[in-house]
Amino acid sequence: MVVSRAWELAGGANGSERLHARAWAPEGAEPTWLAVLVHGYGEHIGRYEHTAGALAAAGAAVYGLDHRGHGRSSGERVLVDDFDGVVLDLHRLITQARSAYRRLPLVLIGHSMGGMVAARYAQLHPDELAGLVLSGPVLGRWSAASELLSAPEIPDVPLDASALSRDPQVAADYAADELVWHGPFKRGMLQAIETELARIRDHGRLGATPLLWVHGSQDSLVPISDTRVGIEEFAGEDVAVRILPGARHEVFNETDRDEVLAEVVRFATRCAGA
Repeated sequence: MVVSRAWELAGGANGSERLHARAWAPEGAEPTWLAVLVHGYGEHIGRYEHTAGALAAAGAAVYGLDHRGHGRSSGERVLVDDFDGVVLDLHRLITQARSAYRRLPLVLIGHSMGGMVAARYAQLHPDELAGLVLSGPVLGRWSAASELLSAPEIPDVPLDASALSRDPQVAADYAADELVWHGPFKRGMLQAIETELARIRDHGRLGATPLLWVHGSQDSLVPISDTRVGIEEFAGEDVAVRILPGARHEVFNETDRDEVLAEVVRFATRCAGA
C-alpha cells in the first residue's frame, strides 16, 4: 500500500506564490531512496499518481509539485518568464523533502518541459543527486517553440491528446482534466524555454551524475532528433539510453508503462544503492 498527502508550499519571488505539493510513501515500511518528479508543460503532478505509486511500491519516498501557473498552484496560467525561478521552486521542494529524509539518495525524474527543469537543476546542484532520469525531455532544441515564435501570432490550437500515448484512455482523461491547460502557448513561456535551453547548453556537461534518457520512438511533440542534440551536449560519464519502439510522448502513460517504470526503478535503485 502507498500513502499520500498534499500541502501548499511557498514559491515564486519572495515566496509570493502558493505551490501545490504532493508526497507518496510506502505504508508501513521505511523508504530506501527519494524520488522527485518534475511534470511537463500544461499539466500537473496529479497526473503522476500511477508513476508515484510504482516508485513508492519500489521503496521510494516520492515528492512532486505543480509548477507556478500550473494545476493547483498560483500564478498566471502556463506563463513562466524565467525558468530559473521554477528551478528555485524545485529546490524549495527538495529542501523540504530533505527535512524528512535527510540521508536518502535522491533520484530526480523530469518529463518533457520538466526534463529541461530537472537537467538545469542537476547542473546547479550536482552533489545532491544520485541519479537523473529524463523522459521525452525538451533539451538542446525544440523546433516547435522556434516555429511558433517565428509566427506573427501564436495560433490557438490545442495540443493533440492522441500524441500522448497509444492508450486512448490517456487522451480521454487528458481532454477531460480541468487542471490541464487546453489553450494556446504563450509567447513569454516559449521565449523563457529557449532562454533556459541556452543556459543549459552554455553550462556544459553533467559530469559524474548517472543519467537515464527514455524517449518514445513516435514522439511527435518532442522529437527524438531535437532531444538527441541536447543529450549529446549534456550527458556526462554515465549515460543510458532507452528508445521505446512505437511509444508516443508520455512513456510513463504508455501501453507498456509498467515495463518502462520497472526500468526506471532498476536504474534508480542502482544509483541509490538501494
